Amino acid sequence: MKPSTLRIGYRYRPKRLAPAYDAIVIGSGMGGLTTAALLSELGWRVCVLEQHYTAGGYTHSYERNGYEWDVGVHYIGDVGTQTRTRRMFDFLSGGKLEWAPMADEYDRFYVGDRVFNAMAGKQAFRDNLVRQFPDESDAIDAYMDLLRQVGRALSDLAMEKVLRPWQRKLAAPVMKLRTPEFMYRSTYDVLSSLTQDHDLIATLCGQWGDMGLPPKQSAFMVHAMIARHYLYGGFYPVGGSWRIADSIIPRIQASGGEVFTYARVASILMADGKVTGVEMADGHRIDCGTVISSAGIANTFESLLPAGEARTFGYADKLKSVRPSFAHLGVYIGLKGTAEELGLPRTNFWIYPHNDYDAAVEAFVKDRDAEFPVVYISFPSAKDPDYLNRHPGTATIEIVAPAPYEWFEPWKGTTWGKRGEDYEAFKAQLGERLMRHLYDKLPQLEGKVDYYEVSTPLSTEWFSAHRRGELYGLDHTVERFRQDWLGPRTRIPGLWLTGQDTLTCGVTGAMMSGLLTTMAMVGMRRMGPLMKRIYS
Repeated sequence: MKPSTLRIGYRYRPKRLAPAYDAIVIGSGMGGLTTAALLSELGWRVCVLEQHYTAGGYTHSYERNGYEWDVGVHYIGDVGTQTRTRRMFDFLSGGKLEWAPMADEYDRFYVGDRVFNAMAGKQAFRDNLVRQFPDESDAIDAYMDLLRQVGRALSDLAMEKVLRPWQRKLAAPVMKLRTPEFMYRSTYDVLSSLTQDHDLIATLCGQWGDMGLPPKQSAFMVHAMIARHYLYGGFYPVGGSWRIADSIIPRIQASGGEVFTYARVASILMADGKVTGVEMADGHRIDCGTVISSAGIANTFESLLPAGEARTFGYADKLKSVRPSFAHLGVYIGLKGTAEELGLPRTNFWIYPHNDYDAAVEAFVKDRDAEFPVVYISFPSAKDPDYLNRHPGTATIEIVAPAPYEWFEPWKGTTWGKRGEDYEAFKAQLGERLMRHLYDKLPQLEGKVDYYEVSTPLSTEWFSAHRRGELYGLDHTVERFRQDWLGPRTRIPGLWLTGQDTLTCGVTGAMMSGLLTTMAMVGMRRMGPLMKRIYS
């Protein structure tokens, strides 16, 4: 199989580097690109180093056999009007990103033999829930009120991450008063205090795959963040998810910066207790006193820093309080015929064996032959009105499902595409199981599939450098959000962090982390005028 031709960024060569940079960003995911673009707008020359063959992290797309798929941007919320999210996307892309709305029924939940759904629009969302659960209107209204309360608290949580440690300590009493206690309870704990209807709880948690944790394990604040994010429906970037990185990179280049691909960083260099640059996999050193890691917490402190530095600065112990999120399988499907001809919807399918999501996950982890606890099916070619201009007469589908990394450890360290017959047979077995879910929901597709391939956690590890194939960085548990060290600042002079590990999961969470990192680095005096331009 040949790699994608959708390659965004400039291939790394030492001779292509500028003589000096004001900052180096490791990783070109949404957090890294946002930080680089905002710093560039403030006049910094920024070098972004991406180990993959294309930039964008989970926003990248790839092509194979005449088809094109996204790998992480299945839908985005909160961009239908001039929201803060939309204004940030508009600014970063120079207004070049367009968004196509999905169907009003943007998410459909198959829970056992019952079907529920989510509808776009705050009032429509509420009224639809009441229609499905007429005896639970009080619980539904109470839930909507909790979502409202969480909005301000999430903003406070984000801004708290910009503060210096001594400022955070001073602000702690006020923050405690302003933060609802239910923010730091599990999703199931909060919802079960509102209702005992387990189908309603399952419907409200039908998007748990968007953060990778079922309701008894996840923090309610993240559940609420996701629910709020999609209250007005789902949207898809016109032209494909690769357009996100493609439209942001010119802003980085405008001040003399660049985004390099095939640029693997071997280590962060330090001297006298502070950052001095990075060393590349080819041995070349890039000197710079400011390094921003968008490579994830574990990669940064366990792999990129010199041996012993994480322990010296106290991060070895801190890492014990967090864990990586679930790994996943992906099935990428190509069909002859258009989405319209094949009857593909602009609605996501979420398929569950029953309404006890936590029990389903537990059973699956113990027995790989148990039913998948969740199967997500997305129809990117139906969502993107520009798709047929790029790939006429075709359609694409994507399936995502969890899979423990441990299943694939026998092949750890092997080369992508050369892992042997046993690995390919195991992949094929898993792919066939997932394809059966597709044919069960859309039987008209049997015999119409022209091509499909399966990715595993090892694919994620190979291309995205997530060491256990995790999809959402750190697990979004209550304990994770009690870690005040997870933010843009580090104890190491010259080292900063960005990306979903420093705030929350998803493209928007990573984008906002980039804003917070920039704000923490340059201060509000310099950031204020730029914020006015973005949000005016």
